[in-house]
Amino acid sequence: MSQHHVIVVGSGIAGASAAFALARRGSAVTVVDSALTGQATAASAGIISPWASTAEGPAYELYAAGTAYYPRVVELLAEAGVERTDYRRTGALLVSADPARLAEAQARVEARARTAGAIVGTIRRIGNDDVRALVPVLASDLEGVYVSGGARVDGRTMRDALLNGAAHYGAVTVSGQARLRPQGAPQVEVGSQVLEADDVVVAAGAWANELLEPYGVRLAVEPQRGQITHLRLDGVDTSGWPSVNPLSHHYLVAFDDSRVAVGATRETGSGFDARVTAKGQWQVLSDALGIAPGLAEATLIETRVGLRPLPGTGLPIVGTLPGAARVHVVTGFGAAGLTMAPLTGDALATSILDGRTPAEIAAFAP
Repeated sequence: MSQHHVIVVGSGIAGASAAFALARRGSAVTVVDSALTGQATAASAGIISPWASTAEGPAYELYAAGTAYYPRVVELLAEAGVERTDYRRTGALLVSADPARLAEAQARVEARARTAGAIVGTIRRIGNDDVRALVPVLASDLEGVYVSGGARVDGRTMRDALLNGAAHYGAVTVSGQARLRPQGAPQVEVGSQVLEADDVVVAAGAWANELLEPYGVRLAVEPQRGQITHLRLDGVDTSGWPSVNPLSHHYLVAFDDSRVAVGATRETGSGFDARVTAKGQWQVLSDALGIAPGLAEATLIETRVGLRPLPGTGLPIVGTLPGAARVHVVTGFGAAGLTMAPLTGDALATSILDGRTPAEIAAFAP
C-alpha cells in the first residue's frame, strides 16, 4: 500500500510545522520552498509568553495552547535527532514606568496562570534594581513583573529544526515557484514539474491568496511589514536574559551570542515591499533605546524584514478549503506564528490523516 502523499507549499514556520507533523506520522511529504523575499519566519525572533497578551477568546486559547505544546515539540525533534531549536525558557519580563499598568498586566497573568498551569512558573513584582539585575541595559525608571515560565525562540533556527526533523522521516524539499492546478487530484506545478498528491497544504503566509487564485478563493489575509534589528553587545553574556515586553508593540529578545533582537514595526498596508526603510529603522531604534538606553553603544548587525500574514478577522485561518476537500490552508498568524504554528501544524496533520478536526483548530476553518 502506497504512502499518503502530502505536498506542503511554504517552508516558513507554518509549513515546516505541518511537514514535520505529517512526516512523523508516516506520510510521504514534499515541501515546496519558493524562497520568497520577506518570509516572516526568516525575520522573526519570538517571545513565547502569551499570558500578558490582550488577546481574548479562541485567539488567546490557541496562543496559550501553542506555548504549552513547545516542550513537547522540542522532545519530538530530539527523537528525530534534531537538538538545536534555540528555544529556551529564560523568563519573561514585563516592564513599565506606570505602576497601574504593571498591576493590570500582573493581574491578567495571574488570572490566566490558574488555567494555564505549571508552565507559567512563578510571577513576582520587582523594582528597578531587580529589573536591571536581570537585564542591565534597561532604563532606571522601569519596574517589572517577572514571569519565570516565559521563553524565547529564533525563527530561522526553529524553522530549520522542523524541516530537518521532517527530512529525518523522509520528507523532501523542492525549490521553485509553486502554482496549484485545481482540476482532478491535487496537483502543484513547480517549474517544469507537475507534482501530484493526495492532499496539499497551502502554508504560504502572506502569499496564500496568490496560490489560491485558481480556486477562485480569497482569504482575509494581507502582508504586514515587520522590521526587526539585531544588535551585538560585545563581551556581554546575554544568554540568560529574559525577554522584555514593555506592554507595547515592541520588545527585546536576547540570545546566546551576545545578540539582542529589538523590534518590531507593524506596518499594515505595506504590500509585498520587504525593504528596510529609514522610518522603520528609526522607529525600531527609538523604541529600543527608550526602554534600554544601555543598548546605545551596541553594534548594529543587521535589520531583518518579514511580511507577516495579517488576518482581517484577527484570527488565523486553518483547515480545509471549502469546495476543495483535499486542499488545506494554514496562514494568518500575524505576529504570533512562532508560538502558534507548531501546535497548529500538528493538529492540521491529525485533521488530514484521521479525518477529524482537533478542538485546537476547530474555530479557525477557512
